[in-house]
Amino acid sequence: MLITRTAVAVICAALSTACGGGGASRSQFLSIATGGTGGVYYPYGGGIAKVLNESVPGVRATAEVTAASVDNLKLIRAGKADIAFALADTLADAVAARGAFAGGAPVPAASLAVLYSNYTQLVTLASSGLSSVAALRGRVVSTGSPGSGTEVIAFRVLRAAGLDPDRDVSRQALGVSESADALKDGKVDAFFWSGGLPTPSVQDLSHTSGITIRLIPSADLVPALRRDFGNLYFPLEVPGGTYPAVNAPIPVVGVANVLVVHRSMPDDLAYRITRALFEHQAELAAIHPEARHLSLETAVTGSPAPLHPGALRYYNERGVK
Repeated sequence: MLITRTAVAVICAALSTACGGGGASRSQFLSIATGGTGGVYYPYGGGIAKVLNESVPGVRATAEVTAASVDNLKLIRAGKADIAFALADTLADAVAARGAFAGGAPVPAASLAVLYSNYTQLVTLASSGLSSVAALRGRVVSTGSPGSGTEVIAFRVLRAAGLDPDRDVSRQALGVSESADALKDGKVDAFFWSGGLPTPSVQDLSHTSGITIRLIPSADLVPALRRDFGNLYFPLEVPGGTYPAVNAPIPVVGVANVLVVHRSMPDDLAYRITRALFEHQAELAAIHPEARHLSLETAVTGSPAPLHPGALRYYNERGVK
């Protein structure tokens, strides 16, 4: 619960700073599209809002709860969000106007930084007997909330395992908090969650009395995913000890997380935001440990959207090639 409580405190602080009456009269308000309260995007986004409010003069930022990647990028396209978290596979669809973005204009997104890697966490109970993605045939499975990157990757992982998401499983479309509750109550057999480590909702579930979770491996499906979607996917391991009863490393599908903005954001503003991320990384990492993975070397590779010129200016100053 520590991360969740810290996140709430950070969000409240960010909102308080944004709404307080003592700021500059010409503040620029920035909306940060994150995800659900039970994931990593929301506390991380709250941390970014706090850092920007305290270190970038004239900026007042707030973290907004959303359905995550797909919705976030649609908000960027519509001009209703200024900064957004997104999975690289969803971002690739957005800039190419395909998948969930087909029929509309390409999303004019530009990258500030690749932040960290998401782990495809397929969570079940140890008592379920499930040990592979293919074994989900005929089971009740939550594939993530509509408009989320989790839903995108869940469908792709199921198909890579030879399952039709509409015919071979009884599908529920629940966010991570609701999915964890449904698993605890016996309403689903397993749920997908694409997120960083540890995910608060999974962590809370794993500490529930009488509950022993199991993570189902999926990294064996990476070759099939790469065949169909390119190198957006890669193998990762959830380290043993991440959650109670997860004692050994679990090989899973990985995908990068990207912090994006609209291409029209002024270069100087994008530069100052990017600089703040790195100058205040320790503060962000104290809010959520995934911020420890931000680095100059990895921030500039792996995004299907081009770097914003303001961000590129910062990386050039730091000698990043």
